[in-house]
Amino acid sequence: MRNLFVIPVLLIFVSGSVLFSAGQQNKAKYELEKKDKVLQDIKGKRIQLQKEREDVTEQIREHQKKEKEIEKNQKRILVTDMAGVYPPASTEDFKSCFHFPPVAQYYTSTCWSFSATSFFESEIYRLSGRKIKLSEMWSPYFELIEKSRRFIQERGESYVAGGGESNSVTRMWKKYGIVPASVYPGVANPRDLHDHVLLMKEIDTYLKYIEENDLWDEENNLRHIALILDKYLGHPPATFIQQGKPMTPQEFLKDTGLKMDDYVSVMSTTYFPFYTRQEFRVPDNWWHSKEYINLPLELFYRIIKKTIQSGYSIIIGGDVSEPGKLGIRDVAFIPTFDIPGSHINQDSREYRIANGSTEDDHGIHLVGYRRYRGHDWFLIKDSGRSARWGKHKGYYFFRGDFIKLKMLTFTVHKDMLADIIPRIKKTQ
Repeated sequence: MRNLFVIPVLLIFVSGSVLFSAGQQNKAKYELEKKDKVLQDIKGKRIQLQKEREDVTEQIREHQKKEKEIEKNQKRILVTDMAGVYPPASTEDFKSCFHFPPVAQYYTSTCWSFSATSFFESEIYRLSGRKIKLSEMWSPYFELIEKSRRFIQERGESYVAGGGESNSVTRMWKKYGIVPASVYPGVANPRDLHDHVLLMKEIDTYLKYIEENDLWDEENNLRHIALILDKYLGHPPATFIQQGKPMTPQEFLKDTGLKMDDYVSVMSTTYFPFYTRQEFRVPDNWWHSKEYINLPLELFYRIIKKTIQSGYSIIIGGDVSEPGKLGIRDVAFIPTFDIPGSHINQDSREYRIANGSTEDDHGIHLVGYRRYRGHDWFLIKDSGRSARWGKHKGYYFFRGDFIKLKMLTFTVHKDMLADIIPRIKKTQ
């Protein structure tokens, strides 16, 4: 027979709910979380192993960094000696046109703007006798706005970098005008030297971001690009005071007497028919200008000589990564181990263009000429750093063979092509 145990339970009914006796209630409290020793040991070994691996990787990276630094510091480039080369002794030996003293571009890729700005300063003086120092950084500011605009419009299929072509300056000035250097120095801090590395990195990062996330909104995108430019270069003024009165950049351009349509660019390549307008096919011609007049080399060179001998100056650009370009000696020439000067012709020039040994490296301002010891010598005003290594700070003496073989384009006043422009055929 079963024993029946009866346990009394006190039930309290409150609004239909059943509660246990108040004497059996639980209490909440905090205590340290229990750490499982086995799991802690496993984690500790994992962290130690990871640290050991990272230490090894760091040691390897540090060794590689030191090796690269040693390699960089010990890097040698091919150069030539000066045997048989006799340049003029001084900048004073050249017959030169008016130009302001050379200005350095420092850590930027804006040689195209420095050379073209210097050229137009010389043009203002030639046309009116006025000496007006212009802003070298005005054009790069708006060039980067327009490059970014095209990148946005083409959904990323367009070139954005610091380089450019000299005739881009005429495009920028036609749209945005120009200002004196004192109005827009192009540095956020007046004590700073030009350095565009972080600027270009930030623009590149932003453009990649909008491309990867399909955030194409031209108005807002360009507003952000302008903020980046303002941070590094300063905000370009809409008006400024010139000779005691307010003036816009467009009004100032008109006041200089310059007419942007009076300037033409010339190249020489057998890739296109001569006496036609064609595209200069290099990345820095990012807007794909087809306004370059293509002429045979002999005529190309003859116009350069005629221009500088007539008191006009020239913007010239081409390849400067050559063993015959010696910054420490202020000269550039073609050494005999490359090609004898008498053998330089359209074909030898074209061969170097086709195989990539002649590239579009650098823009410079040709400001003087001298016939010396059987050679043409040209005085070059150069914003690059190597032009400051030698005796004549900011200048090079280019021999004629270097111009013929390595210079790809030039820009001049249309007066210098007055008899040629009517012969130019329309591009098909």
